[in-house]
Amino acid sequence: MDFSEEGLELKEIQRLEGHNDKVWSLAWNPTSTLLASCSGDKTVRIWQRSPSTSSWHCKAVLEETHTRTVRSCAWSPSGKLLATASFDATTAIWELIGDDFECVSTLEGHENEVKSVSWNASGSLLATCSRDKSVWIWEVQPGNEFECVSVLQGHTQDVKMVQWHPIMDVLFSCSYDNTVKIWAEDGDSDDWHCVQTLGESNNGHTSTVWALSFNPEGDKMVTCSDDLTVKIWDTDSITMQAGEGYAPWKHLCTLSGYHDRTIFSAHWSREGIIATGAADDAIRFFVESKDGLVDGPLYKLMLKKEQAHDMDINSVQWSSGENRLLASASDDGTIKIWELASIT
Repeated sequence: MDFSEEGLELKEIQRLEGHNDKVWSLAWNPTSTLLASCSGDKTVRIWQRSPSTSSWHCKAVLEETHTRTVRSCAWSPSGKLLATASFDATTAIWELIGDDFECVSTLEGHENEVKSVSWNASGSLLATCSRDKSVWIWEVQPGNEFECVSVLQGHTQDVKMVQWHPIMDVLFSCSYDNTVKIWAEDGDSDDWHCVQTLGESNNGHTSTVWALSFNPEGDKMVTCSDDLTVKIWDTDSITMQAGEGYAPWKHLCTLSGYHDRTIFSAHWSREGIIATGAADDAIRFFVESKDGLVDGPLYKLMLKKEQAHDMDINSVQWSSGENRLLASASDDGTIKIWELASIT
């Protein structure tokens, strides 16, 4: 989509208050208007949009399960289960039963803080990662049981985020060791192993990699880092779509000079807009640029929002249901709902 002809502005729709500590992570429910947020206050809040007023209110507070910071939350593809990862070394699975959320399973095994949790596209696998440098893959069993089927060792430092590819059962993890590792299952042995490492030697990041996100087609990826850069990667979409095995990822371009402090979050919208949030309290938006460049597509800054929050922005997440609706979470304890709107 060409955004060059379109004048856009970021409008603050609503400020959601209720957490009394840093808000670390956000997750939009893929099948409803629910938004989950998690915080250093040890709770998860579920926000719901009212059909009559179009405003969000807190529907539920999930508490008294985690004993330390809740760092990450993720909905299953069906929208029925919510996984929450905590510094208490556990991952909790919540199910919406009637109007209430119940903790139906607690996953234990990591030695210390669990930093991130992610479901695969079919909802059959769950991945978790930890400060213990490991990545765990869990298989979903009947009756809300979860079996650890693989413990992946390869990172040399704290693993900040795990993210499944949107189409294939290939897992990506990013770490304090400055790398992104890509994990796939060996069809012969059913063992998971690292098939590629994206690091400094192949145009990767030179400091902690905080987050990654894929475009809807799954053939491009964005990563963001403590090195103040955003990097775009691509892979052979023909090989990927044909299911002919693993197609390596290659560095496409680096975006630098746009944030002046650590970039904590990057998320790719269904329309192709990349949003980034950083410790400079700002949100940036990037789109593909097709200005007749011989070298192929690069990316350009489309819009910037200074002082989007009063403190560090830890997460930016596009709505799974509405184009151009964005949520952001901050150290200031608030969540903001934004609309990327046409200038009237």
